[in-house]
Amino acid sequence: MPANLPRALFALRASIAIFFAVWAVEKFVKPETTAAIWSKFYLVDGLPHEMSYLIGAIQLLVVILFALGLFKTWTYGFFLTIHALGTLSTWQVLITPYEGGNHLFVAVIPVLGALVALFLMRREDTWLSLG
Repeated sequence: MPANLPRALFALRASIAIFFAVWAVEKFVKPETTAAIWSKFYLVDGLPHEMSYLIGAIQLLVVILFALGLFKTWTYGFFLTIHALGTLSTWQVLITPYEGGNHLFVAVIPVLGALVALFLMRREDTWLSLG
């Protein structure tokens, strides 16, 4: 195993944790945004603020476990799964990045790749990991 691999995987884990922490906190700070996202991409209309808070709390708990490198198969798999589903739900935006004015959606693709890589190499992700 290359000597720098554990540190490189930590860099992925830390940056992905920050990425998901921002989305989790948004569910408390702007629950109306969460409702709008769920309505547009997941076809769930009228998501109550309480549900946004519950989803955010679960995500924050998993972010903490993920950042600490705990329960790697479950926490890494959780974020890989929800991000893959979220990416799939935006397929129409992804295949037409210059229509509608928001080509930033394409950024979900390298994040998905990073999550796949981290999941596949979770056993080598040992630097600053409690797991």
